[in-house]
Amino acid sequence: MIKDKAFYKKLFFITMPIVIQNLIASSLNMLDTLMIGKVGEVELASVGIANQYYFLYSLLILGISEGCGVFIAQLFGKKDKQNIKKVLGIGLKAGIIMAIIFMIMGIFMPNKIISLFNTDPRVIKTGSEYLSIVIFSYIFTSITFNYAAALRGIQNTVVPMLASFTGLITNGVLNYIFIFGKLGFPAMGVKGAAIATVIARAVESLIIIIFVYSKNKVLNAKLKELTNIPKEMLSLVYKVTLPIVMNEACWGLGNVTYAAIYGRIGTGAAASIQICTTVMNVFMIITFGLANASVVVIGNEIGASREEQGRIYAKRISKLTFIISIVLSIILAIVARPILSVFNISEAVRLDSLYILYIYSLVLMVKVCNNVLIVGILRGGGDATYGSVLQAITLWFIGIPLAVFAAFVLKLPVYLVVFMTSVEEITKVTILLKRFHSNRWIHNMVKDM
Repeated sequence: MIKDKAFYKKLFFITMPIVIQNLIASSLNMLDTLMIGKVGEVELASVGIANQYYFLYSLLILGISEGCGVFIAQLFGKKDKQNIKKVLGIGLKAGIIMAIIFMIMGIFMPNKIISLFNTDPRVIKTGSEYLSIVIFSYIFTSITFNYAAALRGIQNTVVPMLASFTGLITNGVLNYIFIFGKLGFPAMGVKGAAIATVIARAVESLIIIIFVYSKNKVLNAKLKELTNIPKEMLSLVYKVTLPIVMNEACWGLGNVTYAAIYGRIGTGAAASIQICTTVMNVFMIITFGLANASVVVIGNEIGASREEQGRIYAKRISKLTFIISIVLSIILAIVARPILSVFNISEAVRLDSLYILYIYSLVLMVKVCNNVLIVGILRGGGDATYGSVLQAITLWFIGIPLAVFAAFVLKLPVYLVVFMTSVEEITKVTILLKRFHSNRWIHNMVKDM
């Protein structure tokens, strides 16, 4: 029991900073949207569309950094500091190359990028102005993501949280000053929002780098240590990282496809989905924290060649996940109606949204388990490819086809379309649990490094 208490305490202290970081991000991103919304609808639409480009970029960088983070977690368990620095170097190099590619396109063809999402000349003009400035934040995003993932891999989740908090507060304050023209600055609208974002992300990167090179003895690598990487290691890291990158990209594209399907049902349906997705994301925040903590805890054990202990920890996490999922599902069902009373929407949209939230409350138990298993336990165990392939197959061969069939062939109301797509999550969890109980997800990737 003492060991159990020690384990849950460790898991809690790794999970909570990640949860708090995600809560801060969600709250201040909403504040960011409200501020730009005060300027006008065109400005709000322009920034939203420009951020779709960032969304795609961030998913790819997230895949790279989390893939390297899996290796770093296992290497930390093995106490192999030298190779941790090399894996960090792989992530930084790949991330910076990706940033440069996206930045070149954003600088030289912002109009074409915005016009892919919207044909309104006003939106294209305003969106291009925003994108051509905010694009310079991409390099800082890459650096931050990679160092933050590496810090989490060595059980330090507090510094990324503090850096994120400082960066996002900076963004909020500078948005207020630059967008509306306060403290003697001219009102710059979306250009001001873009400048604020660049400065905030630079601040976030700077905080993490200062900490790493002044306080951390594991990640404070010299340039030679970050760049002198054997081909065998590069090949091994990419073998694990690429499926995670593809998984993130696949997931992002799937979300866009779902949004397009719901949007074609009608404006009311799109509004209902937007509201319910926002609510669902808040309920998933604790799950994302637990999943990221699972990678660290399980990865550390397997990297240290304590596979049996890693398996025991995974079982404890799966039981904890099940309990959390039930609690979250009950809470969502209870607060669904009060939450919707806050929104100024028609009665038809309100009713559809209520039905969707009730369906989400049932599916949430399965969705939470899937997320912790794929993003947490399987990745921490070195089985990222299995989870990524399964996610892609169930999304594109079950979820999306069912959504198309329900929406355009059966012409069902939006809440029943959502209900039909839940088959994807149920299929996924059935296969994942079988994989989990087989113990074939345990792979010590750093044993021969």
